[in-house]
Amino acid sequence: MADGAGRDAATAGERELRRAKEAAEAANAAKTRYLVAVSHEIRSPLNAIYGYAQLLERDGAIPPAEAGSVIRRSVEHLTNLVEGLLDISRIESGVLQLRQDLVRLPALLDLVVDMFRMQATAKGLSLDYVADGRLPPFVRTDEKRLRQILINLLSNAIKYTHAGGVTVTVRYRSQTVLVEVTDTGIGIAPADIERVFEPFERGGAPDVALQPGIGLGLAITRALARLLGGEVTASSEEGRGSRFQLRLMLPEPMAAPSRALTYANVIGYRGARRTLLVIDDDPAQTTVLRSLLRPLDFTVFSAANGAEGIELARCAPDLVLLDIHMPGMSGWEAATRLREVCPPATRIVIVSANAHEFRAGGDGRSSHDAFISKPVELDALLDMIGRQLDLDWIVADDMAAANDAAGSLALPEAARPLLATLRGHVKTGRVRAIEAALSDLEAAAPASGAILARMRRTLDAFDLRALARMIDDGL
Repeated sequence: MADGAGRDAATAGERELRRAKEAAEAANAAKTRYLVAVSHEIRSPLNAIYGYAQLLERDGAIPPAEAGSVIRRSVEHLTNLVEGLLDISRIESGVLQLRQDLVRLPALLDLVVDMFRMQATAKGLSLDYVADGRLPPFVRTDEKRLRQILINLLSNAIKYTHAGGVTVTVRYRSQTVLVEVTDTGIGIAPADIERVFEPFERGGAPDVALQPGIGLGLAITRALARLLGGEVTASSEEGRGSRFQLRLMLPEPMAAPSRALTYANVIGYRGARRTLLVIDDDPAQTTVLRSLLRPLDFTVFSAANGAEGIELARCAPDLVLLDIHMPGMSGWEAATRLREVCPPATRIVIVSANAHEFRAGGDGRSSHDAFISKPVELDALLDMIGRQLDLDWIVADDMAAANDAAGSLALPEAARPLLATLRGHVKTGRVRAIEAALSDLEAAAPASGAILARMRRTLDAFDLRALARMIDDGL
């Protein structure tokens, strides 16, 4: 009996070891697949950045605006990939911060759908957007996270659809938005409906393995939707298509503002001149920040390391923008020392690529007041500075002028199609076609010269998003 029990125990132990070995091998294989997928995803935008940078070095090989647009989109792709990995970690550890932005809902939906029109057209797909009923002009939510959810849903629909098309339907009832993204794609097997919402899972269909991606989009989408108080669900029929539904509470403000702050239009701030200190060992980073902040009437000092920054702190800065990893003293050490030498009212914002070291700050115990991740989204940075220093921004009157359409954008009815044509060129980013369309508009409506001049200045700054808003206000 004892021998039999011993053999049974040994057999059970062997089975357990075999299961552990198989689990380890499966995890190893998944890790390898993941690294291969990430490598592919990273190399594509890097190749675009590298190629266009080389073309810029060859004078006249390519228009700078076109190169800048491609490089910016590629960087955004890389940033989204990295942010996706970090978001999973932040959500699991409970440190993801949500904001309550004032969001132009119709404009955001238009923007996201327009982002994918060229991609859909290139695949021979239709892309339809249906606003079923009234949409509120403004809602309150985290704009970045809502945009991320919508982009993930649309990107997946187009990626897995080879014929037919994609339809986005939006309904708003009782402070709740319902967004349906329906496609005629490969569909999802019943057993995979919930599985596709798991990290690094994309389902078992053979076609899925041929598509780029690492299986994070839907996992992040569902997690973010739940954090925002909503839910994402899916239904599908293999070979016929899928439908993803996003249901989300988006409260409408009691009184919508006449216009929402657009940081692209910020030209300064009211009150006493503020002093900022930038401490970063990367000269390119300090150049970007100086170029952004000095035209807005900030006094900007910069230092290449913590010790130099502490020495410069005798300028009594109102706010310090501080990197973490620098030669010698770390950013955390520098923040502690700065607290000792700076006035009590000085605000310290960590600006770092080390998002895994994220600490929110501003809790009365930390040396810093806020944390923002690199690559820096300039609008987010200005928003952070404005909140930390309680600034009253001065905004250029571009939008106000556009809203005075009767006086500024005086178009005869026959010229209205020209404005629609202009908007189409703005969507596709065709700079020369935009310039030609503006000339046509000026010839058709000489009385609109002032607003068209502002449109040209906006185009010169390559701010196509602001230009699209000006056109929408005139349509």
